[in-house]
Amino acid sequence: MKQLLTMTTHTAAATGTDANPLLTPSALPYGLPDFRAIRDEHFLPAFRAGMAAHRTELEALATDPAPATFENTVLAFERSGRPLRWVSMVFSHLVAADGTDARHRIDEEISPELAAHEDAIHLDERLYRRLAAVDVDALAGEDHRLAEETLRAFRLRGADLDAAAKQRLAAINERLAVLSAQYGRRMVAGNTAAAVWFSSATELAGLSAQDLASAAEAARAAGHDAGYLLTLSMFTSQPWLETLEDRDARRRVHEAAWQRGSTAGEHLTLDLAVEQAALRAEKAGLLGCSSWAEYALQDRTAPDLAAVRELLGRIIPAAAANARREKADVESAAGHQVEPWDWPFYAARIERETYRVDASGLRAYLELDRVLAEGVFAAATALYGITFRERPELVGYRPDVRVWEVLDADGGGLGLFVGDFFTRPTKSGGAWMNSFREASTLFGERPVVTNTLNIPAPAEGEPALLTVDEVRTLFHEFGHALHGLLSTARYASLSGTSVPRDFVEFPSQVNEMWMYWPEVVTAYARHVDTGEAIDPGVLAAIEASSLWGEGFRTTEYLGATMLDLAWHSLAPGTVVEDPLAFEREALVSAGLDPSLVPPRYRTGYFKHIFAGGYAAGYYSYIWSEVLDADTVEWFRSQGGLTRQNGERFRAELLSRGNTRDPMESYRAFRGGDADPEHLLRRRGLLG
Repeated sequence: MKQLLTMTTHTAAATGTDANPLLTPSALPYGLPDFRAIRDEHFLPAFRAGMAAHRTELEALATDPAPATFENTVLAFERSGRPLRWVSMVFSHLVAADGTDARHRIDEEISPELAAHEDAIHLDERLYRRLAAVDVDALAGEDHRLAEETLRAFRLRGADLDAAAKQRLAAINERLAVLSAQYGRRMVAGNTAAAVWFSSATELAGLSAQDLASAAEAARAAGHDAGYLLTLSMFTSQPWLETLEDRDARRRVHEAAWQRGSTAGEHLTLDLAVEQAALRAEKAGLLGCSSWAEYALQDRTAPDLAAVRELLGRIIPAAAANARREKADVESAAGHQVEPWDWPFYAARIERETYRVDASGLRAYLELDRVLAEGVFAAATALYGITFRERPELVGYRPDVRVWEVLDADGGGLGLFVGDFFTRPTKSGGAWMNSFREASTLFGERPVVTNTLNIPAPAEGEPALLTVDEVRTLFHEFGHALHGLLSTARYASLSGTSVPRDFVEFPSQVNEMWMYWPEVVTAYARHVDTGEAIDPGVLAAIEASSLWGEGFRTTEYLGATMLDLAWHSLAPGTVVEDPLAFEREALVSAGLDPSLVPPRYRTGYFKHIFAGGYAAGYYSYIWSEVLDADTVEWFRSQGGLTRQNGERFRAELLSRGNTRDPMESYRAFRGGDADPEHLLRRRGLLG
């Protein structure tokens, strides 16, 4: 997942806050924020100083008496607000990765101010008139794209509305900012509170010794005198369900996950979701659209909502049929009717017995540092010639956050990669990529990108052993990181992952392919104790089993996708009285059965759409996967993991960001449009 939101330097004298490290240039390599010096009390003054400086810059732009040109208007707009962007990027990452109560309070206070600041910019008729006066057609290349995208942003944010509509739009945006911050805070706290405590190891039969030790340590860290605490991922279906032998223990874990955000009390999020959906529908109406989904797709690569629904309508029946067939196999293995908390356990048994793949046993071959160095980084070196040097003297925002310098093939510095891998109570669930700096030749800046995951921390002194899914997530998120690190954009706002929402997941999904590439997997998949390489027969078995469980995985993803579209297809003025009934009806009417396969996320803990910028955009993963599956076929047909292939992908796609239409970049790389049959075949959906 790519999260949203470069700022740098205005001098301390210009801001009047000479003691604030967020408003002075960092002397660290690549402008890495000086986390040793940054404290929570710096954020609010930095935000407000940044907004004030930005307003001053834009007032000068709006009142410039000279005729509007690209240089004095579009480029001046691009140059403005850099200090504010820097503060925003640092804070938005910290509130998600280490969201203490103090930071969530700052978020709730500053979010409406930032929303009002953005509205004051995009609803300013003077700025809009100057931008619209620039002759976009006379521009070429990246200049043309910058002018075009800047104007589009103003129009999508209401620049053409009348005064009354602008006033209402601004009020909606401020309220939405508050609701999103509140949802994020409650969701993180609720997820921590929902962790399931067990009094004895007997109840946790099936867990490895390392998992038991981690659970015991988690219990102590949470204040329990004894016992074991199973923390929850942000998904509905929890990884623990694959190995817990006790059916009641599985039920407790599943129900704790399923009910998050849905029960009255301090962690209730349903009310916030309902209000957000209603306000987004109203906002869409103000902007001339029938729903938020219709509005949101105006700056995506999908041509319209009908095209998205057509793709989903093609996939849902086949995926649901696959899931029903899998359920029959799972129930045969179980000897009884299975509930959602049973399915992962017996599906894993089938995988072990039928395909000779023991997912839990594989973990001994998947140690974090080796997977990173010999897998994720090595694949990038083979493709792009880049290398990685850990810089332990560069301090992250937490003691366990690590920093690598990334060097190009010629030895020149590309940027920094920041890795934050382990779960903590203050971290949002899931995994994502963010940036502290974005590549910009205009500003002479190189990227500083982060990958954040939620791997359960091992007991002290023990190695971090991964699941297959966690390995996949490492490769996926690093695909986002490569998109940022390899950018050659002139303008920061067009750099790296600043592409349409339904394109941004494409490069990261492509990068997943290398986790099973023979020379990559045999290098990183080695026993943690003996160093012995994984048996090639196991790899063959994994490949043979690749379609097993695809019905479940596709259907749980589609469930979340249809929930997102249901909430964001509401017409303005629609009132949802019972959100849980609405949720169920949305799934059933789409041809899905939540009692068969629960959606990957429910309304109560759907961070992507209620606290993450993906509203009406969760379909993006499957839309991007059409491009991904087609690209994977290209790599295979061209010889796979080679510098020649990597350089083509880098030159035509990864380096381009949004400097031209991303679909133009795709066609330049691939030589034509993607064939969706590659996706359908990959997911076992071709008849």
